[in-house]
Amino acid sequence: MTHLCQTPAYTRRTRSQTDTNADFQELTRTRARDGLGCDVAGLPILGLIMPTPLNRIDLNLLRIFDVVMEERSVLRASQRVCLSQSAVSHALARLRDSLGDELFVRTTTGMQPTVRALQMAPLIREAWKSLESAIGIPEFEPGNTAKRFSVAVSDFVTMVIVPDLLGLLNREAPLADLALRSDNCPALLEQLDLGQIDAVVGTFSEIPTRYRATTLFSYDDVLVAHRSRQFGRLSRNTLASLSIATISMHGDSAGDGDGFVSEQGLTRRSQMFDRAALERAFWGSKRKPRLAISLPHFLALPSLLEDVRLAAIVPRPLASLLARMHPLSIHELPYKSAVMDVSALWSERSHGDVAQDWLRKMLMRATEPLRAALIETDSPALASSVASCPRLAERA
Repeated sequence: MTHLCQTPAYTRRTRSQTDTNADFQELTRTRARDGLGCDVAGLPILGLIMPTPLNRIDLNLLRIFDVVMEERSVLRASQRVCLSQSAVSHALARLRDSLGDELFVRTTTGMQPTVRALQMAPLIREAWKSLESAIGIPEFEPGNTAKRFSVAVSDFVTMVIVPDLLGLLNREAPLADLALRSDNCPALLEQLDLGQIDAVVGTFSEIPTRYRATTLFSYDDVLVAHRSRQFGRLSRNTLASLSIATISMHGDSAGDGDGFVSEQGLTRRSQMFDRAALERAFWGSKRKPRLAISLPHFLALPSLLEDVRLAAIVPRPLASLLARMHPLSIHELPYKSAVMDVSALWSERSHGDVAQDWLRKMLMRATEPLRAALIETDSPALASSVASCPRLAERA
Protein backbone atom coordinates (compact mmCIF):
# COMPACT_ATOMS: atom_id res chain seq x y z
CA MET A 1 0.00 0.00 0.00
CA THR A 2 1.32 3.41 -0.92
CA HIS A 3 1.55 5.88 1.99
CA LEU A 4 0.19 9.36 1.42
CA CYS A 5 3.59 10.84 2.22
CA GLN A 6 5.44 8.62 -0.27
CA THR A 7 5.84 9.09 -4.00
CA PRO A 8 4.13 6.42 -6.10
CA ALA A 9 6.49 3.70 -7.26
CA TYR A 10 7.27 3.65 -10.96
CA THR A 11 5.86 0.72 -12.90
CA ARG A 12 8.07 -1.43 -15.13
CA ARG A 13 6.39 -0.29 -18.32
CA THR A 14 8.02 2.58 -20.10
CA ARG A 15 6.43 6.01 -19.57
CA SER A 16 7.18 9.25 -21.30
CA GLN A 17 8.71 12.23 -19.53
CA THR A 18 5.43 14.07 -20.08
CA ASP A 19 3.52 11.40 -18.15
CA THR A 20 6.06 11.58 -15.31
CA ASN A 21 5.79 15.35 -15.07
CA ALA A 22 2.00 15.11 -15.01
CA ASP A 23 2.22 12.67 -12.09
CA PHE A 24 4.43 15.03 -10.12
CA GLN A 25 2.18 17.99 -10.85
CA GLU A 26 -0.92 16.14 -9.73
CA LEU A 27 0.84 14.95 -6.57
CA THR A 28 2.03 18.48 -5.82
CA ARG A 29 -1.53 19.80 -6.12
CA THR A 30 -2.77 17.03 -3.83
CA ARG A 31 -0.14 17.72 -1.19
CA ALA A 32 -0.83 21.48 -1.29
CA ARG A 33 -4.53 20.81 -0.83
CA ASP A 34 -3.78 18.63 2.19
CA GLY A 35 -1.53 21.26 3.80
CA LEU A 36 1.79 19.52 2.99
CA GLY A 37 4.77 21.05 1.20
CA CYS A 38 7.18 19.94 -1.49
CA ASP A 39 10.92 20.33 -1.96
CA VAL A 40 12.57 22.23 -4.79
CA ALA A 41 12.32 19.18 -7.00
CA GLY A 42 8.60 19.02 -6.48
CA LEU A 43 8.74 16.07 -4.07
CA PRO A 44 6.50 16.06 -0.98
CA ILE A 45 8.12 17.03 2.36
CA LEU A 46 6.81 15.24 5.42
CA GLY A 47 5.62 17.29 8.38
CA LEU A 48 5.66 20.75 6.68
CA ILE A 49 2.29 22.42 7.28
CA MET A 50 1.26 25.13 4.86
CA PRO A 51 -0.80 28.08 6.18
CA THR A 52 -4.49 27.26 6.42
CA PRO A 53 -6.64 29.68 4.39
CA LEU A 54 -9.06 31.54 6.64
CA ASN A 55 -11.93 30.90 4.27
CA ARG A 56 -11.57 27.15 4.96
CA ILE A 57 -12.23 27.61 8.70
CA ASP A 58 -15.64 28.03 10.28
CA LEU A 59 -15.23 31.11 12.49
CA ASN A 60 -17.61 29.56 15.03
CA LEU A 61 -14.88 27.01 15.73
CA LEU A 62 -12.56 29.81 16.80
CA ARG A 63 -15.20 31.03 19.22
CA ILE A 64 -15.40 27.52 20.72
CA PHE A 65 -11.60 27.46 20.95
CA ASP A 66 -11.58 30.80 22.79
CA VAL A 67 -14.12 29.63 25.38
CA VAL A 68 -12.41 26.26 25.95
CA MET A 69 -9.09 28.08 26.37
CA GLU A 70 -10.64 30.26 29.05
CA GLU A 71 -12.58 27.53 30.87
CA ARG A 72 -10.12 24.61 30.32
CA SER A 73 -13.19 22.39 30.44
CA VAL A 74 -15.46 21.10 27.67
CA LEU A 75 -18.39 20.92 30.12
CA ARG A 76 -18.10 24.52 31.29
CA ALA A 77 -17.44 25.73 27.76
CA SER A 78 -20.59 23.97 26.50
CA GLN A 79 -22.63 25.67 29.21
CA ARG A 80 -21.31 29.11 28.26
CA VAL A 81 -22.03 28.75 24.55
CA CYS A 82 -25.34 26.89 25.11
CA LEU A 83 -24.26 23.74 23.27
CA SER A 84 -23.97 20.12 24.29
CA GLN A 85 -20.65 18.64 25.34
CA SER A 86 -20.59 16.44 22.27
CA ALA A 87 -21.15 19.48 20.02
CA VAL A 88 -18.19 21.29 21.61
CA SER A 89 -16.02 18.16 21.32
CA HIS A 90 -17.02 17.80 17.68
CA ALA A 91 -16.16 21.47 17.03
CA LEU A 92 -12.72 20.98 18.59
CA ALA A 93 -12.15 17.89 16.45
CA ARG A 94 -12.98 19.86 13.29
CA LEU A 95 -10.61 22.64 14.29
CA ARG A 96 -7.84 20.10 15.05
CA ASP A 97 -8.26 18.61 11.58
CA SER A 98 -8.17 22.05 9.95
CA LEU A 99 -5.07 23.23 11.82
CA GLY A 100 -3.19 19.93 12.11
CA ASP A 101 -2.64 20.31 15.85
CA GLU A 102 -4.18 18.69 18.92
CA LEU A 103 -4.74 22.15 20.49
CA PHE A 104 -5.87 20.65 23.83
CA VAL A 105 -4.79 17.56 25.73
CA ARG A 106 -7.19 16.05 28.26
CA THR A 107 -5.57 15.65 31.70
CA THR A 108 -6.81 15.07 35.23
CA THR A 109 -6.64 18.81 35.85
CA GLY A 110 -8.57 19.76 32.73
CA MET A 111 -7.93 20.57 29.07
CA GLN A 112 -4.31 21.70 28.76
CA PRO A 113 -3.42 23.74 25.67
CA THR A 114 -0.59 22.83 23.34
CA VAL A 115 2.16 25.25 22.39
CA ARG A 116 0.29 26.08 19.17
CA ALA A 117 -2.91 26.80 21.14
CA LEU A 118 -1.04 29.09 23.54
CA GLN A 119 0.34 31.03 20.57
CA MET A 120 -3.08 31.34 18.94
CA ALA A 121 -5.11 32.26 22.03
CA PRO A 122 -4.23 35.96 22.53
CA LEU A 123 -4.53 36.70 18.82
CA ILE A 124 -7.94 35.06 18.57
CA ARG A 125 -9.11 36.83 21.73
CA GLU A 126 -8.17 40.25 20.27
CA ALA A 127 -9.79 39.34 16.95
CA TRP A 128 -13.08 38.55 18.70
CA LYS A 129 -12.95 41.82 20.60
CA SER A 130 -12.46 43.69 17.32
CA LEU A 131 -15.39 41.86 15.72
CA GLU A 132 -17.65 42.58 18.69
CA SER A 133 -16.70 46.27 18.55
CA ALA A 134 -17.37 46.39 14.82
CA ILE A 135 -20.84 44.84 14.89
CA GLY A 136 -21.97 45.65 18.44
CA ILE A 137 -23.85 48.73 19.61
CA PRO A 138 -21.21 51.40 20.32
CA GLU A 139 -21.07 52.65 23.87
CA PHE A 140 -21.81 56.28 24.61
CA GLU A 141 -21.32 57.80 28.04
CA PRO A 142 -22.53 61.42 28.15
CA GLY A 143 -20.54 62.16 31.29
CA ASN A 144 -17.25 61.23 29.61
CA THR A 145 -17.80 62.17 25.98
CA ALA A 146 -15.82 65.01 24.42
CA LYS A 147 -17.91 64.89 21.25
CA ARG A 148 -18.67 68.12 19.41
CA PHE A 149 -22.36 68.29 18.44
CA SER A 150 -23.34 70.53 15.55
CA VAL A 151 -26.89 71.90 15.19
CA ALA A 152 -28.21 74.30 12.54
CA VAL A 153 -30.68 76.85 13.96
CA SER A 154 -32.17 80.30 13.38
CA ASP A 155 -31.66 83.10 15.87
CA PHE A 156 -35.27 82.53 17.02
CA VAL A 157 -34.49 78.91 17.91
CA THR A 158 -31.16 79.93 19.44
CA MET A 159 -32.85 82.35 21.83
CA VAL A 160 -35.70 80.11 22.98
CA ILE A 161 -33.98 76.68 23.08
CA VAL A 162 -30.22 76.97 23.44
CA PRO A 163 -30.04 78.36 27.02
CA ASP A 164 -31.92 75.32 28.38
CA LEU A 165 -29.99 72.99 26.07
CA LEU A 166 -26.68 74.35 27.32
CA GLY A 167 -27.81 73.88 30.91
CA LEU A 168 -28.54 70.20 30.21
CA LEU A 169 -25.21 69.68 28.46
CA ASN A 170 -23.29 71.30 31.30
CA ARG A 171 -24.94 68.98 33.80
CA GLU A 172 -24.96 65.72 31.89
CA ALA A 173 -22.13 66.05 29.35
CA PRO A 174 -19.73 68.67 30.76
CA LEU A 175 -16.95 67.75 28.31
CA ALA A 176 -19.13 67.90 25.19
CA ASP A 177 -19.08 70.94 22.90
CA LEU A 178 -21.93 72.52 20.97
CA ALA A 179 -21.44 74.20 17.58
CA LEU A 180 -24.37 76.25 16.32
CA ARG A 181 -24.65 76.80 12.56
CA SER A 182 -26.98 79.12 10.71
CA ASP A 183 -29.94 77.29 9.19
CA ASN A 184 -29.52 79.68 6.25
CA CYS A 185 -25.98 78.53 5.45
CA PRO A 186 -25.10 77.36 1.92
CA ALA A 187 -25.26 73.62 1.21
CA LEU A 188 -27.16 72.96 4.45
CA LEU A 189 -28.56 69.62 3.29
CA GLU A 190 -25.24 68.50 1.88
CA GLN A 191 -23.63 69.09 5.28
CA LEU A 192 -26.48 67.19 6.94
CA ASP A 193 -26.04 64.27 4.53
CA LEU A 194 -22.28 64.17 5.12
CA GLY A 195 -22.68 64.19 8.90
CA GLN A 196 -21.06 67.61 9.26
CA ILE A 197 -24.30 68.81 10.89
CA ASP A 198 -26.07 66.51 13.35
CA ALA A 199 -29.51 68.13 13.22
CA VAL A 200 -31.42 71.09 11.82
CA VAL A 201 -34.06 72.72 14.01
CA GLY A 202 -36.74 74.75 12.28
CA THR A 203 -40.27 74.87 10.86
CA PHE A 204 -40.77 72.58 7.85
CA SER A 205 -43.79 71.81 5.69
CA GLU A 206 -42.20 69.13 3.50
CA ILE A 207 -39.13 66.97 4.06
CA PRO A 208 -37.40 64.50 1.70
CA THR A 209 -37.73 60.82 2.52
CA ARG A 210 -34.03 60.52 3.39
CA TYR A 211 -34.61 62.55 6.55
CA ARG A 212 -36.48 62.01 9.79
CA ALA A 213 -38.15 64.64 11.95
CA THR A 214 -39.81 65.00 15.32
CA THR A 215 -41.76 67.94 16.69
CA LEU A 216 -40.13 69.83 19.59
CA PHE A 217 -42.73 72.54 20.28
CA SER A 218 -45.38 74.67 18.59
CA TYR A 219 -46.19 78.38 18.50
CA ASP A 220 -48.53 81.00 17.12
CA ASP A 221 -48.15 84.76 16.55
CA VAL A 222 -48.56 87.63 18.99
CA LEU A 223 -47.87 91.34 18.91
CA VAL A 224 -45.12 92.95 20.98
CA ALA A 225 -44.75 96.67 21.56
CA HIS A 226 -43.07 99.06 23.98
CA ARG A 227 -44.53 98.74 27.46
CA SER A 228 -45.61 102.39 27.42
CA ARG A 229 -48.17 101.62 24.72
CA GLN A 230 -51.56 100.94 26.35
CA PHE A 231 -53.68 99.04 23.84
CA GLY A 232 -56.02 97.23 26.18
CA ARG A 233 -57.68 94.44 24.20
CA LEU A 234 -56.14 94.81 20.76
CA SER A 235 -58.79 95.50 18.10
CA ARG A 236 -58.46 95.40 14.33
CA ASN A 237 -58.82 99.17 14.17
CA THR A 238 -55.97 99.63 16.64
CA LEU A 239 -53.81 97.12 14.79
CA ALA A 240 -54.55 98.88 11.50
CA SER A 241 -53.13 102.11 12.94
CA LEU A 242 -49.76 100.59 13.77
CA SER A 243 -46.46 100.36 11.92
CA ILE A 244 -45.40 96.72 12.05
CA ALA A 245 -41.97 95.08 11.97
CA THR A 246 -41.77 91.52 10.66
CA ILE A 247 -39.02 88.95 10.14
CA SER A 248 -38.31 87.27 6.80
CA MET A 249 -35.12 85.27 7.06
CA HIS A 250 -34.67 84.87 3.31
CA GLY A 251 -36.08 88.22 2.23
CA ASP A 252 -39.59 89.19 1.20
CA SER A 253 -39.06 87.94 -2.36
CA ALA A 254 -38.14 84.41 -1.26
CA GLY A 255 -40.63 81.57 -1.26
CA ASP A 256 -43.84 80.85 -3.13
CA GLY A 257 -46.09 83.36 -1.36
CA ASP A 258 -46.93 81.26 1.71
CA GLY A 259 -43.80 82.26 3.62
CA PHE A 260 -41.87 79.05 2.91
CA VAL A 261 -38.79 78.42 0.77
CA SER A 262 -37.81 75.13 -0.83
CA GLU A 263 -34.30 73.75 -1.27
CA GLN A 264 -33.59 70.29 -2.70
CA GLY A 265 -37.01 69.04 -1.63
CA LEU A 266 -36.90 70.52 1.89
CA THR A 267 -39.51 73.24 2.45
CA ARG A 268 -38.94 75.45 5.49
CA ARG A 269 -40.43 78.63 6.87
CA SER A 270 -38.87 81.93 5.90
CA GLN A 271 -41.45 84.55 6.92
CA MET A 272 -41.73 84.37 10.68
CA PHE A 273 -45.35 85.54 10.84
CA ASP A 274 -48.61 84.36 9.30
CA ARG A 275 -48.95 86.85 6.44
CA ALA A 276 -51.93 85.00 4.98
CA ALA A 277 -53.89 85.24 8.24
CA LEU A 278 -53.10 88.96 8.49
CA GLU A 279 -54.26 89.60 4.94
CA ARG A 280 -57.47 87.62 5.48
CA ALA A 281 -58.23 89.60 8.64
CA PHE A 282 -58.11 92.89 6.70
CA TRP A 283 -59.52 91.66 3.41
CA GLY A 284 -61.70 94.42 1.93
CA SER A 285 -60.76 96.90 4.67
CA LYS A 286 -59.76 100.40 3.64
CA ARG A 287 -57.31 100.70 6.49
CA LYS A 288 -54.65 98.06 6.99
CA PRO A 289 -51.52 97.72 9.17
CA ARG A 290 -48.42 99.11 7.55
CA LEU A 291 -45.62 96.56 7.28
CA ALA A 292 -43.03 99.24 7.82
CA ILE A 293 -39.86 97.19 8.12
CA SER A 294 -38.81 93.63 7.29
CA LEU A 295 -35.75 92.23 9.05
CA PRO A 296 -33.63 89.17 8.19
CA HIS A 297 -33.32 88.20 11.88
CA PHE A 298 -34.65 89.01 15.35
CA LEU A 299 -31.39 90.41 16.74
CA ALA A 300 -32.15 94.10 16.18
CA LEU A 301 -35.81 93.92 17.15
CA PRO A 302 -35.54 94.95 20.84
CA SER A 303 -33.61 98.09 19.89
CA LEU A 304 -36.09 99.01 17.16
CA LEU A 305 -39.05 98.59 19.51
CA GLU A 306 -37.68 101.34 21.72
CA ASP A 307 -39.43 103.53 19.16
CA VAL A 308 -42.93 103.54 20.63
CA ARG A 309 -44.47 104.07 17.19
CA LEU A 310 -43.35 100.58 16.11
CA ALA A 311 -44.75 97.15 17.03
CA ALA A 312 -43.81 93.66 15.82
CA ILE A 313 -45.54 90.37 15.05
CA VAL A 314 -43.38 87.55 16.41
CA PRO A 315 -43.64 83.91 17.61
CA ARG A 316 -45.19 83.65 21.07
CA PRO A 317 -42.18 81.93 22.77
CA LEU A 318 -39.86 84.68 21.56
CA ALA A 319 -42.28 87.39 22.71
CA SER A 320 -42.30 85.89 26.23
CA LEU A 321 -38.50 85.88 26.28
CA LEU A 322 -38.18 89.46 25.00
CA ALA A 323 -40.79 90.74 27.46
CA ARG A 324 -38.74 89.32 30.35
CA MET A 325 -35.56 90.98 29.14
CA HIS A 326 -36.82 94.30 27.74
CA PRO A 327 -39.58 96.84 28.52
CA LEU A 328 -42.04 95.19 26.13
CA SER A 329 -45.65 94.03 26.47
CA ILE A 330 -47.43 91.15 24.72
CA HIS A 331 -50.82 91.51 23.02
CA GLU A 332 -53.08 88.85 21.51
CA LEU A 333 -53.80 89.46 17.84
CA PRO A 334 -57.45 90.12 16.85
CA TYR A 335 -57.37 87.20 14.38
CA LYS A 336 -56.36 83.54 14.36
CA SER A 337 -52.81 82.84 13.21
CA ALA A 338 -51.66 79.38 12.22
CA VAL A 339 -49.94 77.21 14.81
CA MET A 340 -46.51 76.22 13.51
CA ASP A 341 -44.36 73.31 14.63
CA VAL A 342 -40.65 73.58 15.33
CA SER A 343 -39.03 70.23 14.56
CA ALA A 344 -35.64 68.58 14.77
CA LEU A 345 -34.55 67.15 11.42
CA TRP A 346 -31.78 64.61 10.93
CA SER A 347 -30.43 62.27 8.27
CA GLU A 348 -31.83 58.76 8.01
CA ARG A 349 -28.22 57.54 7.95
CA SER A 350 -27.61 58.74 11.51
CA HIS A 351 -30.80 57.22 12.92
CA GLY A 352 -29.92 54.69 15.61
CA ASP A 353 -26.54 56.28 16.37
CA VAL A 354 -26.35 56.31 20.18
CA ALA A 355 -24.81 59.78 20.46
CA GLN A 356 -27.27 61.24 17.93
CA ASP A 357 -30.24 59.69 19.72
CA TRP A 358 -28.99 61.21 22.98
CA LEU A 359 -28.70 64.66 21.37
CA ARG A 360 -32.30 64.48 20.16
CA LYS A 361 -33.44 63.50 23.65
CA MET A 362 -31.64 66.56 25.00
CA LEU A 363 -33.45 68.74 22.46
CA MET A 364 -36.77 67.26 23.58
CA ARG A 365 -35.96 67.91 27.23
CA ALA A 366 -34.75 71.45 26.51
CA THR A 367 -38.11 72.28 24.90
CA GLU A 368 -40.33 70.85 27.66
CA PRO A 369 -41.01 74.37 29.07
CA LEU A 370 -42.13 75.56 25.63
CA ARG A 371 -44.56 72.67 25.25
CA ALA A 372 -45.90 73.29 28.74
CA ALA A 373 -46.35 77.01 27.98
CA LEU A 374 -48.39 76.16 24.89
CA ILE A 375 -50.78 74.01 26.95
CA GLU A 376 -51.17 76.72 29.59
CA THR A 377 -51.93 79.48 27.07
CA ASP A 378 -55.57 80.53 27.34
CA SER A 379 -55.77 82.20 23.92
CA PRO A 380 -59.01 81.17 22.14
CA ALA A 381 -57.34 81.82 18.79
CA LEU A 382 -54.49 79.50 19.68
CA ALA A 383 -56.79 76.73 20.91
CA SER A 384 -58.82 76.92 17.70
CA SER A 385 -55.73 76.95 15.50
CA VAL A 386 -54.20 73.92 17.22
CA ALA A 387 -57.29 71.91 16.37
CA SER A 388 -57.55 73.03 12.74
CA CYS A 389 -53.99 73.60 11.50
CA PRO A 390 -52.45 70.84 9.32
CA ARG A 391 -49.22 69.60 10.90
CA LEU A 392 -46.05 68.19 9.47
CA ALA A 393 -46.22 64.40 9.60
CA GLU A 394 -43.68 63.14 12.12
CA ARG A 395 -40.98 60.74 10.91
CA ALA A 396 -39.18 59.22 13.85
